[in-house]
Amino acid sequence: MAGEGWHSRVLGDLIEVRHGFAFAGEFFRDDPPGDILLTPGNFAIGGGFKADKLKYYAGPVPDDFVLKDSDLLVTMTDLSKNSDTLGYPALVPKSFAGRFLHNQRLGKVIIRDGAPLQKRFLYYLLCSREYRQEVMASASGSTVKHTSPGRIAAFKFLLPPEPEQRAIAHILGTLDDKIELNRRMNETLEAMARALFKSWFVDFDPVRAKAKGRDPGLPPHLAELFPDSFEGSELGEIPRGWRVAILGQIAEVIDCLHSKKPDRQKEGLPLLQLSNIRDDGLIDMQETYFIDEASYQDRIARMEASPGDCVVTNVGRVGAVAQMPVGLKAALGRNMTGIRCRRSFPFPTFLIECLLSSAMRDEIALKTDTGTILDALNVRNVPNLRFVCSQREPPVHFEEMVRPLRARMEALLLESRTLAALRDTLLPRLTSGELRVIDLRHAVGEK
Repeated sequence: MAGEGWHSRVLGDLIEVRHGFAFAGEFFRDDPPGDILLTPGNFAIGGGFKADKLKYYAGPVPDDFVLKDSDLLVTMTDLSKNSDTLGYPALVPKSFAGRFLHNQRLGKVIIRDGAPLQKRFLYYLLCSREYRQEVMASASGSTVKHTSPGRIAAFKFLLPPEPEQRAIAHILGTLDDKIELNRRMNETLEAMARALFKSWFVDFDPVRAKAKGRDPGLPPHLAELFPDSFEGSELGEIPRGWRVAILGQIAEVIDCLHSKKPDRQKEGLPLLQLSNIRDDGLIDMQETYFIDEASYQDRIARMEASPGDCVVTNVGRVGAVAQMPVGLKAALGRNMTGIRCRRSFPFPTFLIECLLSSAMRDEIALKTDTGTILDALNVRNVPNLRFVCSQREPPVHFEEMVRPLRARMEALLLESRTLAALRDTLLPRLTSGELRVIDLRHAVGEK
């Protein structure tokens, strides 16, 4: 129950939503240089900014459509099957690679002069279930969903006094800040793991240093594991005494052999989906596709994906790879192949970093069949993916050094999902007044 000072308001009395600019398609780029052209793809499901899959623009830009840090945007158009992000908000982050541009599919939310509304509270209000339901109910379009400034402005809600708005935003924002800190930490850990693998097993930096008579920059017990010369191979120059191996020699490659997707259940056992596979090789089960016991048992007849196992996708995002974390088992979804270290090669961290490496990306591209509709990585080609295999000792030491990094990445992701669940539980109760900030502080012992 909302307390004293909470009043029913219509959002349009407090804000306006401005359309973006129709930038010329001839200047669009997938890679820098250029300004960053924000799209609905930069909005997370549930609200928030996503910095992956950025689009760039190298043409003329009207000044009015250059965004500033902390500008509040909402998606006005959604191309996804389930309209996952329509109407959701994001705050423009501090620029890290150029200016951010206000594209036509996005609305810029402006708080009217003198309106008793805090921007960060408004952001969380636009993440709320009630707002989202109204946006979806009033959306137009059958395949591509659209909303409009007028439909957003029609939303009615209870507005608390500004001090309580700030307190609500602070509580929810603290959780989001920790989630963001975890994300940045994972980026750093991932970069460290990939850099070490690339140095040792792709660029062969210690070997090159020793071949030139230089210090490889490693402790003596590690430096002595690497040869001091190269020899030729089908993959080019490789360290002397190493060999070109294929994936099937170090790992079992298992296809689930199922083409039909089981019906989704509200509860049950997990079936891996393409959306669970992150670009950093982690499995994210925030959106879990549950299936019933009978379907699960049928799916795991050949393999139950377990901690340390890797999965690779065969169609769609061809070659997307991730590793099962500690504490998770699941059935393989459609168009996925399981990869499990053989007992003779017990190095799952080497395996995932090998599969994520730039050299393996190139190898997967060579083994991918080009189709008229979709490209595909045939499961028969997966065991034949080539890589440079060292003597046993370097992978042993790599595993010892990098396994703690990936374990920490898994733990941080799990913590972030726990924090997000807490935030999502608190958000509707705080923004509706069902739970007051003062009650929450009493519950955690604050004065």
